[in-house]
Amino acid sequence: MSRFPDARACLLALAVIASAGSAAYAEKLGLGTPATPEQVKGWDIDVRPDGHGLPPGKGTAAQGEEIFQTNCATCHGEFGEGKDRWPTLVGGHGSLKHDRPEKTIGSYWPYATTVFDYVKRAMPFGNAQSLSDDDIYAITAYLLQLNDVIKDPNFELNAKSIVEIRMPNANGFYDDDREKAEKQFWNRKPCMKDCKKETKVLNRARALDVTPDGKSGPKVD
Repeated sequence: MSRFPDARACLLALAVIASAGSAAYAEKLGLGTPATPEQVKGWDIDVRPDGHGLPPGKGTAAQGEEIFQTNCATCHGEFGEGKDRWPTLVGGHGSLKHDRPEKTIGSYWPYATTVFDYVKRAMPFGNAQSLSDDDIYAITAYLLQLNDVIKDPNFELNAKSIVEIRMPNANGFYDDDREKAEKQFWNRKPCMKDCKKETKVLNRARALDVTPDGKSGPKVD
């Protein structure tokens, strides 16, 4: 006779334990209190590319300049040029194909709505979510004006107009197509034994000076 328990008995025991666990999880634990609509609203602040989640409010670039200087210029510079190692927000147009692309709101960002979203959730650094929605609309308008996305400093940015703005790099993103584009590089039967081939170092990066020269780098005003 086998010294192991009957398999059917084991399966039955596991089924009983699983059903008991499910029943226990279905019961309330008596901890905490249900979140109020106000509490949920405080966490549900993300804004989607299509504008879903945008709050009421408005602002212009003219209004946003002063707010930006007070809350943002310490890190990003008075005109979004970036200070020290803090990110540059302006410039870089046409540089994405260069050896050293300048990824800014004007050169890289695909949606104006997600500029608003990021500022609302994460800025100012160290004091996030301290600005009003009107302030964020105004700062976003100022950043868009600095990047020549909008021309009129008195253009009113709001939940409707921001969705209609077309960013310069809106068409620069596409779905991951490596499954097709790189399929020729895939090997369904990779080498699993004695695969090492003899290699020979021909030169060193320091000697080759592989750093791109200034001629191929971006020219940013």
